Order: sequence, then structure tokens, then C-alpha cells
Amino acid sequence: MHPDPAFRIDAAACRRIARATAFAHVFVLGASGAGVIHAPCTLDEAGDLRFHCSRRNRVEPMLAGARVIASFSPVDGYVSPDWYETAAQVPTWNYVAVEAEGVIEPLSRDALNAQIEALAAAEHEARLAPKPAWTTDKVPAASIERMLDAIQGYLIRVEMWRGTAKLSQNKPASDRNGVEAALRAAGRSDLAKAMADRRN
Repeated sequence: MHPDPAFRIDAAACRRIARATAFAHVFVLGASGAGVIHAPCTLDEAGDLRFHCSRRNRVEPMLAGARVIASFSPVDGYVSPDWYETAAQVPTWNYVAVEAEGVIEPLSRDALNAQIEALAAAEHEARLAPKPAWTTDKVPAASIERMLDAIQGYLIRVEMWRGTAKLSQNKPASDRNGVEAALRAAGRSDLAKAMADRRN
């Protein structure tokens, strides 16, 4: 995480970002080396993370009982010094990043099935309305069972959240406004919106 306290975000904001992003890079260091799982995640009521991955993933055997960091990065982008009103600036990168650190434990088959249901129905299908929400009821039971055989679910008991929102807060208003306008003109309204949201 960036050391400047101006960019720090609290644990509640980190959890909101993790829930909204819902896709993590889960880093682990095991006896056989380092690895990363790229996985869809859900945040449960206790503030812990649940995800699943293929049993054939080379990193999967390293996960149970390991200490891991799940990293979320919903938005990032290059910032040109030409976009500042202030002269003699250098290029930089604006971004939002969140880390959740904790210990992993395997999910039961029933909990894995519930995680898949939650990932779709509770989190993402609702965003596609008015399309009728997809549910596992639309898939034959035998297909669901085969899918569950092929994947393993995990719970990360989160002990610490860390977050950075480096969005030009350390720049004068005129420079921030210039960056936001240039980002919108470049088709990066997502990053411009993140800057505006952080400012407000």
C-alpha cells in the first residue's frame, strides 16, 4: 500500500470495494513456491471472503491453511503531466487498490454451492435487471454436481484490510480538474468518476 496517509482508506471502505469488485488475485507463498489464484469472490456477513477455483489449478494444493493476501484493483490508469495546470510535473499512475490478509480454510461442498449461488444471484445478476436472474435451478442437477466435483471453495478469515485510493488528492484543485477532464476525453470516465467520488 502507498505510504502517504492522504491516500489511505479505512476497513469499511475496503470491504465495500471488495464487494463491488468481486474479483481478486489471491497470493500465497507455500513450501513449493509462490502462486496466485485469480478468482471471483464474495464477502460474507462476518467480513470474510469466499472464493472457488479449479482443482486442477497448480496453486490449489497450496491453499488450505495458508496465509494469503487477496488483492482487488477496481480502477487504475496513467496520468500525463500535460493534464496539470501546474508546470514541471512528472507522469504518475492513479489507482484504487485493496488488500485483505488472512488464513484460508476449505469450504464444504454445501458452502461452495452457496458461494456460487451468492456470487451470481445476490451480487451480479441483480445488476443485469430487467433480465430475469439466472439461478442454479436452470441447470440440471447432474451438471451442478459435475461442476462441484471440478472446483474447490475456500474461506479467507480476514484479519486485516489495507487500502489505497491514490487519486491526485495531493494535487491542487486546478490540477485535479485537469486530470478528470482529460480522463473523460480519453474515454476513462471510470477513473475520472473515482477521482470525483473521492474528492466529494
